[in-house]
Amino acid sequence: MIRVWLALVGGLYLMLAAWCAITPASTSQSVGFTLEGGSGQSEFLVVYGGLELALGLIFLWPLWQAGVTRYALTVCVIVHGCLVLFRCASFFLFEGIGATTYSLATGEWLIFLISLGFCLTTRKSVFTSAE
Repeated sequence: MIRVWLALVGGLYLMLAAWCAITPASTSQSVGFTLEGGSGQSEFLVVYGGLELALGLIFLWPLWQAGVTRYALTVCVIVHGCLVLFRCASFFLFEGIGATTYSLATGEWLIFLISLGFCLTTRKSVFTSAE
């Protein structure tokens, strides 16, 4: 079940990476970024497209190597816990936050809580070969 969950999260990140890489102007605009030519476009492609691709691959990794399931789940909890922390802070610090940002926040919270739940309710032995 955990590997399926991580695969869903990984697939979501692959779609986000593709969205950032294929249509960076509309993607960035939907979250309130204005891309400056050259450097701004490069930074968005690398940080959003590249990092989301890397996360997607980490979360998909347990599909072909079950032994890394605990590692991938731990990464998922850490990454999404940090996203939730900073996202919540941003809601207190900034005004004029758009609907897409609230949707992202909802997804971040869900991924964090479900992943944390898996982490807390499973024993380490579950992560060997049965996953």
